[in-house]
Amino acid sequence: MSSYLRDTTLALFFRHGQIRGICQIIDPEAMTFASRSEAGQRLGRYLVEQNIQADLVLGLPRGGVVVAAEVAKILKCPLDVLVVRKIGHPGRREFAVGALAEESTLVLDEEVIHRTGVSPADLQGVIAEETELLTEYQARFLRADRPLLKDKIVLIVDDGLATGATTDAAVRSAKNRGATQVIAAAPVASDNAVERVGRVADKVIALVVDPEFDAVGRYYRSFPQTTDEEVLAILHAC
Repeated sequence: MSSYLRDTTLALFFRHGQIRGICQIIDPEAMTFASRSEAGQRLGRYLVEQNIQADLVLGLPRGGVVVAAEVAKILKCPLDVLVVRKIGHPGRREFAVGALAEESTLVLDEEVIHRTGVSPADLQGVIAEETELLTEYQARFLRADRPLLKDKIVLIVDDGLATGATTDAAVRSAKNRGATQVIAAAPVASDNAVERVGRVADKVIALVVDPEFDAVGRYYRSFPQTTDEEVLAILHAC
């Protein structure tokens, strides 16, 4: 990777970020996306360039479904969702300490939980709350005729991988449903998230991997919250 370093001011910015593969330095301006739809189009084209094939694309609600819809169009694959919920720290809910996904999949960051002193009672309270929300989202987004994952190659898409917790849980959930191969893809990711998801997924692909990753929204010029209605409209259009 060092042979690609042209300027130390760009050394933190990598394109086509498979940690185990080649990371090509790019101009920082190219690290941003106009919108989730534009990011999905760019991601889809790159997946075609890399000859990535899948039987089914799964978007992670809510924002990931917008990206996944564009990827599915380009790959000419069916689109569905895989419902996940972040398990936030009881004292700082935006800080993930784990995630829930379908098939009763629960992933917890035990080291972080221990280091931050989360009490079992507080953690169970958050898990119970998120389990209830997961059930609600499943009722809202999952179709009765949703495709089976057994013996299929599945591509899981989100709008970005920050900690990687929700995608980690999603990959495990897909494998629990019998997928033979699970690929995780996103327009942008932290290097820690790529490494983490790479331990459970068969392949991890991101257009941008930034070791100084801050927040997913930082890489989008337009990053409004995706609504339930938008997700449902995308799924009904498939």
